Amino acid sequence: MEVKKDILWRVYLVFILVIVVCLFIFGKAFYIQQVQGAYWRSLSDSLHQGVEIIEAERGTIYSEDGEMLSTSVPEFDFYIDFRAKGLRENNGKRFRENLDSLSYCLSNLFKDMTPAEYKRMLQQGYKEQLGYFPLRKKVSYREYQQIMEFPLVRQGRNKSGFIPENRSVRMNPYPMLAFRTIGLARDSFKVGLELSYDTVLKGRSGRRLVRRIAGGVGVPVEDESMQIEPENGKDVVTTLDVFIQEVTENALLKMMTANEAVHGCAIVMETATGKIKAIANLGRRADGTYWEDFNYAINPSEPGSTIKLATMMALLEDKKVGLNNQVNLEGGKWQVADRTVFDSEQHGRSNVTVEQAFELSSNVGMAKLALQHYGNTPSQFIRHLSKMRLDTVTGIDLRGERNPVIYKPGTRYWSSTTLPWMAFGYNLSVSPLQTLMLYNAVANNGKLVKPYLVKSIKDQGVTVREFQPITLNDQLVSAQTLQQLKVCLEGVCHSEYGTARRLFQNAAYKAAGKTGTSLVADGNRGYADKIYQSSFAGYFPADNPQYSCIVVIRNKPQALKFYGADVAGPVFREIADRLYATYVRGVDKKTNSNQSDSSFFRYAGYKQDLQLVTNKLNIRFKDSTGRADEWMQLQSVNKQVYAGKLPMQQQKMPALKGMALKDAVYACENMGLKVQVHGSGKVQQQSVLAGQPIAKGQLIQLELN
Repeated sequence: MEVKKDILWRVYLVFILVIVVCLFIFGKAFYIQQVQGAYWRSLSDSLHQGVEIIEAERGTIYSEDGEMLSTSVPEFDFYIDFRAKGLRENNGKRFRENLDSLSYCLSNLFKDMTPAEYKRMLQQGYKEQLGYFPLRKKVSYREYQQIMEFPLVRQGRNKSGFIPENRSVRMNPYPMLAFRTIGLARDSFKVGLELSYDTVLKGRSGRRLVRRIAGGVGVPVEDESMQIEPENGKDVVTTLDVFIQEVTENALLKMMTANEAVHGCAIVMETATGKIKAIANLGRRADGTYWEDFNYAINPSEPGSTIKLATMMALLEDKKVGLNNQVNLEGGKWQVADRTVFDSEQHGRSNVTVEQAFELSSNVGMAKLALQHYGNTPSQFIRHLSKMRLDTVTGIDLRGERNPVIYKPGTRYWSSTTLPWMAFGYNLSVSPLQTLMLYNAVANNGKLVKPYLVKSIKDQGVTVREFQPITLNDQLVSAQTLQQLKVCLEGVCHSEYGTARRLFQNAAYKAAGKTGTSLVADGNRGYADKIYQSSFAGYFPADNPQYSCIVVIRNKPQALKFYGADVAGPVFREIADRLYATYVRGVDKKTNSNQSDSSFFRYAGYKQDLQLVTNKLNIRFKDSTGRADEWMQLQSVNKQVYAGKLPMQQQKMPALKGMALKDAVYACENMGLKVQVHGSGKVQQQSVLAGQPIAKGQLIQLELN
């Protein structure tokens, strides 16, 4: 009996303890639910709710002629919530009925898996009831539109479970066109205008309160106090012209590829305003191709002979010399202190005029004149360089412009040979853009203007800020000096002594400019590798300057072709030819646009069409074409109409003047050219001159009368 009582006592004790524990648990649960419920619910919300940033749409960068240079495009990631109620109702009837057709459509669109493979993948996700299944990432807007019309997906998010997540991706429609200047917006890396105008382009981000559900998807929560709408970025309109940029870049690329150059740049500036119409920067990559990898246009280097314009400007302005004064070139070799000045070409000349010394690009001539007239007062020469703003950055609206280097008398870098070497482009460093500013000032009748890249800022098509040309110096030099400098620059291109005389021998316009060839150092190796920098700076047409241009190319070591007239000069000439044919000569023709149509005097087109028209109008003509000719041209000479051949060679530009637009477009597109048309009527001007080599995909602009 005692044992039984002892066991029962223990059982009762355990039972009472269990009852007490249960009562405690129920009490605690009641306390948490009823007393602390509000606190724990708010804590739950704070863990699953949060503020989500709504990114503003970044503004677009445009060229002056309205082409998009950098813009944001939507990109989508698609997820599927296989637990969506509409997808699983009626035991998944909607999912099963659309599975086959959906799999076929996805396979047909993306072509990465067969319909059967897509079907198995979707079935597996449905079976496992995945809440945030990644179907496809980086879907384009066009693909997004197609997907939204697919079976099941078109029934909406709640019934299909399809969740598209949208984000903006920055892209440049033109792959390499002014790429370094325009820049590309990345999270941690921006360059060019994308960096300079980042605050304008990016706008202001918004925010909203969201609740996180399975898979991390944020569902907006209605809370006006937390809701701020994003403010989209503004658009930036540049001064760049797509056609001029393409011409400039292609001309530079062609020469650099042929000469296997290391890097180079070319800049085209509108003379009167300082607008940068084109800026190309190309560097050679390891595989031998070229890319816009660095902004060489605003990077200082020893300029070589193009700086001789500054030396002449100082000498003439101070009236130290006249163009007809004599200077002895010593046969192209002259000793200064313990160093020797050499002319790049061994011309063997002695006594020549100052003008001829400049046209010959004589280092000896410029060094002797600078030392003779400024040797005792070098600060006077340096003040001229400062007045030309060669000792300061241009202030162009691009980040990363490096400071030039101009040594001053009295510093540790100044020696007895510094001044004469500066006179022909050594012992100083300036950027190509600074040099171009100086040449543009001569072209602009002495007015020094600041170069700029942005024309205006727009908000939803409305201009909110307009940038105007800025004049830095109304009259850099006197009218007399200016006239003498123009004579010198034109002489370089057209006189018998000029280093660029052969380059412009058959030009349809008069050019003015200066060649430059400088030996540049290669790091620790110094000048041993014989690396030359070729340059050409000038303006055209010389009698009425519209554009100024500079080309600077750094050649490979031991390059066979390195003179400025042979490397940089042809690039300048090609750019000038194309721009003169498209814009400059076209302007002169447009002033007479009210004259009567000239189709009776010259007309070109498809032979059968022309014969049909002449037969209908009873026009008789002398035919010198052959039976096999498909194209011909009609022209009137002394009231007699003649029909001649119109040659069409596959790799050379035909003469399109006088053609109707239909014929011109047909002929160009058959050759693989891209055609851009201005005006109406018949072809009056063409941007690629007749007889010039062409390549598939090349752009040609046609001016109609």
